[in-house]
Amino acid sequence: MVTTAGIDMGIQTVKIVILKDGEVVARAKAFSGFEPTKAAEQAYAEALSAAKISSEEVSNVSATGSGMDMAPYASGTVSMMGADAKAGVFLFPSARTVIDVGAEEARAVKCDERGIMMDFVVNERCAAGAGAFIEAMARALEVKMEDMGPLSLKAKRASPINATCVIFGESDVVSLIHRQESKPEIARAVFDAMADRISSMVHRLGINPDVVLVGGVAKDVGFIESLKRKLGLTILVPEHPEYAGALGASLTAASRVKGDHK
Repeated sequence: MVTTAGIDMGIQTVKIVILKDGEVVARAKAFSGFEPTKAAEQAYAEALSAAKISSEEVSNVSATGSGMDMAPYASGTVSMMGADAKAGVFLFPSARTVIDVGAEEARAVKCDERGIMMDFVVNERCAAGAGAFIEAMARALEVKMEDMGPLSLKAKRASPINATCVIFGESDVVSLIHRQESKPEIARAVFDAMADRISSMVHRLGINPDVVLVGGVAKDVGFIESLKRKLGLTILVPEHPEYAGALGASLTAASRVKGDHK
């Protein structure tokens, strides 16, 4: 029986996934805050408790994410792109392109049937293509971030806004508010602008179906609909998209254990 753990040290949150013989037995997350290592220790303890196992029973821990060098307990690391590829094919065996949109960054990965990364592309370090953009626009619209998606689905059209920069985008939203454009139409414009940015990034990579969307923004129905329209493709979204990185790290840990046993 092989039990492994994956730690995704994200900018906003730390995620943990524990696998036992290839099945997810626990997930946990905590806000990274100013002490991401401590947050990871807390989330790991919660995941172990949920899985009803002790740390001694975990054969290998692998880390990923922007802060993976600060991950506690990890004996190895895997790139975010490598983790996405592993997780995408584990969740959907037909997956060949995985798009990951998180709080601060977006990336896309092409992979083979084994979940091995073949090529990747990363959005330039600008929050306009990530969750922080939705957060900023929600503040400008004076709506809750979680209401942006459902609101956008009520729109019959979208107003154009600038998605090259959060500052410019916010300025455009304020102008649209002054022009008395409806909130649903502005919300849809936000997601369309983001989807434009992500789809152009994915087209640089080249799209091999099936396409899987992961990351925290994959929980937003407004973004999913906009991206579907822009790509003209069906997009597969797993039940817990924000845990894909941690899942990929845990799968990598399992591969390492099997390799050690050969």
